[in-house]
Amino acid sequence: MKKQTVLIVILLLVILFSNVLAVTKTFIKEYTYQAGEADSKISSRIIALEQVKRLLLEELGTYLESETEVRNFQLTKDQITTLTAGIIQTQILKEKWDGERYWLQAKIEADPEEVVKSVDSLRKSKGASRGLEDADKKVKDALREIEQLKKELESEKKDKSKIKRYDEVVNELGAVDWYRKGVSSLHGRNLQEAIIDFTRAIELNPRDASSYVNRSFAYGTLRNDRQALEDASRAVELDTTSSMAYANRGVAYFNLYRDYNRYIADTTRAIELDPNNFMAYKSRARAYLDLGYTNQATDDIKTAARWDEESQNYLRSRRIRW
Repeated sequence: MKKQTVLIVILLLVILFSNVLAVTKTFIKEYTYQAGEADSKISSRIIALEQVKRLLLEELGTYLESETEVRNFQLTKDQITTLTAGIIQTQILKEKWDGERYWLQAKIEADPEEVVKSVDSLRKSKGASRGLEDADKKVKDALREIEQLKKELESEKKDKSKIKRYDEVVNELGAVDWYRKGVSSLHGRNLQEAIIDFTRAIELNPRDASSYVNRSFAYGTLRNDRQALEDASRAVELDTTSSMAYANRGVAYFNLYRDYNRYIADTTRAIELDPNNFMAYKSRARAYLDLGYTNQATDDIKTAARWDEESQNYLRSRRIRW
């Protein structure tokens, strides 16, 4: 009986100690946006939300840089902020609109150790990190253009073309927010949620290739191959330089039609566009293995193993050096 009691006490101490170690940090910020001539409640909220998120992510980035091993990744504070935007979800605490100003108070909660792991994973995934970098650039460009249009509309209040452009840019800003949510959902393996997020991004900005690319990946993972092919093909139309669009299209096309020639052609094009796209190497290796081209398949898996742990394990299991 005493032994059992001692074991229970030890178990409780271990649980309590583990909870202490898993410390969640909370950051709270607020932001007030002064509406312009072309602003509505909706546009003001979108802009205010983007600004308060940036303040929160910058504070989180500063903390991670000074208090965790993320400083060993040789990332700038801006890069940390960019990557965490695809990991952390923002919770709105309070908001108020008085017809002229939109005020928001929001918070983020994060386990620093888990965030560091996620940042490490994203920085190693060239496609994901590049997508978030592009999203960050779109946000900065949109905010600059919004500010410029606001100034111009102060003196040209009835300029319909500028008002139309203002609405378009605000929608682009909202689309980036949904895109980032989609990346976060994908990272958490919430595929159905990711599809909803990317769909909303596409509704706001139908010419955003990156949202089609990621929705294609989510559909493909769920084996909705027809929709995956449709999204990947649309992404290629919008951006002929998108390596992941070709990689996704190749996989979807093969799953639907078992066309090895098309499969290898698309994955090869993906590799030409991005020689670091390890997923394209793995996909092409699969085709080569099926066709009995063992040497070509092994070469591709060796290349993928530079970044991909699964490929490394495959080579180890066959005692192949890379």
